[in-house]
Amino acid sequence: MHVFEHRDPGSLVVRSHPWSVSRSDSAHRYYDLRREPGLIRAGLEDFRGWERHPAIETFYRLLEWLNGSESELETNDCAFCGPTANEHAGVAKALQCSGRLMLLFRELTLNTDTVRVHAFTDRLALALSQEDEGFDWGVAGLTIVPVRFTALPGAAEDQLGCQLMLSFWAWGDAEDEAMANLERTLAALASVLRDAR
Repeated sequence: MHVFEHRDPGSLVVRSHPWSVSRSDSAHRYYDLRREPGLIRAGLEDFRGWERHPAIETFYRLLEWLNGSESELETNDCAFCGPTANEHAGVAKALQCSGRLMLLFRELTLNTDTVRVHAFTDRLALALSQEDEGFDWGVAGLTIVPVRFTALPGAAEDQLGCQLMLSFWAWGDAEDEAMANLERTLAALASVLRDAR
């Protein structure tokens, strides 16, 4: 699987954890998926209408595991855009799917250790690059974004840390092909994240 350091201009803005309302769409809300796992399948608006594709079930299962009792990580945001016209000139497919998954350590103080977050990101990037080698129709981009962890005690500067934004893309010439390649991409992400420490 192809992996790269994704430079997203929006990632320079300091996020908050937990957050309440999205800056980009006031209808989007923060859901604590650890406390309310049923919202994974009921509350994530971007995935509605695409559930007939196995990729969405794979994504839901990944979110359930990440926010479940076996994981040291959790999520606090995700997004998905179903098949649309391909915007990547270097990819010879008509359609693309894209999305993101925000990852943080469940023990919030670990996220204030930027060396730890960078080391985790580097290990994840290496593992992803070795997963499903030769697969060209799915890609992961990793971005470390600044975050203020408002639930931590202390002054505002003591709450500063970061988290990993894991972006993904998959391509195909038709909806079913793009979504099948997305499923393969998400399966690779799930496999690597389950082994990540």
